[in-house]
Formats: sequence, structure tokens, C-alpha cells
Amino acid sequence: MVMKNSIFTPVLIVGCVIILVSFAIRSSFGVFQIPIAEEFNWLRSEFSMAIALQNLAWGIGQPIFSAIAEKIGDRRAIILGGFTYASGLLLSSKAVTPEAHQLYEILVGFGVAGTGFGVILAVVGRASSEKNRSMSLAIATASGSVGQVIGAPLGEFLLSYMPWQTVFIIFSISILFTLLLLPFMRVSVGETQQNINLNMRAMVGKAVADPSYLMIFLGFFSCGYQLGFLTAHFPAFVTEMCSPILTTSGIYDLGITSTSILGAISISLIGLANIAGTLGAGYLGKTYSKKYLLSSIYLGRTMICTVFILAPITPLSVVLFSVLMGSLWLATVPLTSGLIAQLYGLRYMGTLYGIVFFSHQLGGFTGIWLGGRLYDMYGNYTLVWWIGIAVGAFSALVHLPIKEQQKTWV
Repeated sequence: MVMKNSIFTPVLIVGCVIILVSFAIRSSFGVFQIPIAEEFNWLRSEFSMAIALQNLAWGIGQPIFSAIAEKIGDRRAIILGGFTYASGLLLSSKAVTPEAHQLYEILVGFGVAGTGFGVILAVVGRASSEKNRSMSLAIATASGSVGQVIGAPLGEFLLSYMPWQTVFIIFSISILFTLLLLPFMRVSVGETQQNINLNMRAMVGKAVADPSYLMIFLGFFSCGYQLGFLTAHFPAFVTEMCSPILTTSGIYDLGITSTSILGAISISLIGLANIAGTLGAGYLGKTYSKKYLLSSIYLGRTMICTVFILAPITPLSVVLFSVLMGSLWLATVPLTSGLIAQLYGLRYMGTLYGIVFFSHQLGGFTGIWLGGRLYDMYGNYTLVWWIGIAVGAFSALVHLPIKEQQKTWV
């Protein structure tokens, strides 16, 4: 029998599987940019807007699904999210206009909200002991990185054998299969009734009025901007901007013989490196100040992006960037969610994290939309990169004044 003082509880394992599949699908959308645009002769900004709206809907839906989970139950919220996700994918497979794609990707975004971090991290946090909470949140977050490792290459592989419409249908079925595991995701009543001195409305009101919460909210914007832009546009960026791979056997004998394959693999490398980075962040968060760790992560991202865009874009620089950026990719999530739990308790952690996550997805929407819009205007992504560097530097600074002591009204 798995006890609560064990890290690998049934709640954590099931949560990891659901996040893995959910993120594998959503992280693959970048590889559909060129096939869909070429089939319908669309501008790059058309499908970019669909992905941007997906991310915005994810952000809007996150506090909604978290509140639903805290009102009617976690598993019911996840079921609703899974069916919404599958419906959006299925409808997207039939879309033939930009407006239809943009509308249906809103459903996909709400579906990701119901099967992603906001709902599941709150369940994992409540089901974990205080000693294991930081690592449990990191493991659940790292499962999203495993999904990212799988998602883009899987999408690229399937696209080589079948049309993108069929791939969307396969993805739709996959997310529904994860719901079969939900009977194993149970949290006892005692674990859900911690820190109930305030009702939800009062807790949210006090948190929103707290300067520390506002700084966490503002700081998460750049994380979403950078992740959204890179997930949606980096494969196309590498395909078009990277110098040709000249070796006949592929870069360093890995079988990567084209820049389009390298673009898909780069997303996978980011996810692979982030498994270690996220687990490392969770481990460090048990001992060290979370706000200083977050500030260091954003500073590291800023420096990596600056060096990458100033240097020649080569296969080697793409691989190095993917590994280095990947090590800091989702490392912010266990630290941010853990900081919220530390400051405001566990009872309404899902809703409070969901509100902060809206800032993340507002950043994701901005990065994705600007990527497509500025590409169509200037024929390159350079300005989008520099905006991302600027907001990353802002996030490195804005976390420093946060007060990490638990609030007296919790």
C-alpha cells in the first residue's frame, strides 16, 4: 500500500500520466504550422492566432476549472476538461478556414486547462506531505516535460505517414483514454479541508490585494511569453533560419538530416533537459528561497536567449540552446505553485495558482500572436526574440521584493 509519506502516491502517478498526454499533444502544435499554412495557402499569422487563442483560453480556463474542482470535485473537473479537449481536437480536424481553427482551438485551450497543471498540481499538493510537496509538484511538472519530449517528434512522425487531420483525431482519442485512470485519483476529505479560515471569495480578494501575489502574477507573464513563442514558432524558425545540415549521416550521426527534423527534435530536447531542470528546481525549493530561485531562472533564460540570437544559427547552436533553455523551461512551475501554497495555504491553491497562471497564458498568447504577426510584417522573428529577452529581465527583477512569510490571515 502506498502511504501519503511516500512520494509516489497513486494520485501523483495518475496526475503525471494525464499531464504527460495533455502536454504531449499541446506541445506538438508547432509542427503543424507549415503543413496547415501550405495546404490552405494561409499567412503564418492565421494558424499562429489559433494557437495563441488556445493559450489564452487555457489561461482563462485555468482558474475556472480550478474553482470547479474545488466546488464539485477534482475528478469531475478533469473529466469535463478531457471531453472539452477531445471535442476541440476533433472539430479542428474538420476546420478549413482560419476562423474555424481559431474557434476550435479555444476549446482545446479550455481542455488543456482542465487536464493540466492548475487542477492536477492542486490535487498532488493536497495529497502530499509537507516534506514531499516540493518534489511531488516537481515530478508532476516534469511529466509535462516528458510529454514535450514525445509530442513534437510524434507529431512530425505521424505527419510523415498521414494528413494532419488524422493526427488530430488520434490525439483526440488519446486524451479520452487517460480518463480511464481517474478512479485511482482519490484524495481523502481530511486532505482537502486544510486552511479553511476564509471562504474562496475572501481568500482570493485578500491575495489579489497582496503586493507579493501581484509580483508573482506579473513575473509569470514572461514565462508564458517565452514558452508560447518557442513552442509555436521554434520548429519553423529552425527550419527556415538554421544553416543547412551538410553531413550525409545527420548531425553527429543522430539521423537528423534536415532542418525541419531538427526543428521538431529541438522541442523534444527542450522537454528532455527540462525533466532534470524541473526536478532540480523542486529539490532546491525544499531548502532555498523560492523567490531567489525564480529570479535566477529568469535571469538565466534572459542570458541564454541573448547569446543565442546574437550568434549564428547553426545546428550546434540550436542543440545547445535547446538543452540550456530546456533546463530552465518549466522549472518555474513547481517553485511558483509551491510559493503560492507556502504563502496562502493549500485549500484554495488551485484557484490562486489558476489566476496567476492566467498571466502566464496571457504572455503565451502575446508571444505566439506576435511571432506570427511580426513574421508576416518583417519576414523574421528577431524582434519577437528581443521582446522576450526584455520581459525575462523584468521577471528576474520583479520576484526579488516578494515576502515569503505565510500570511497571517491564512
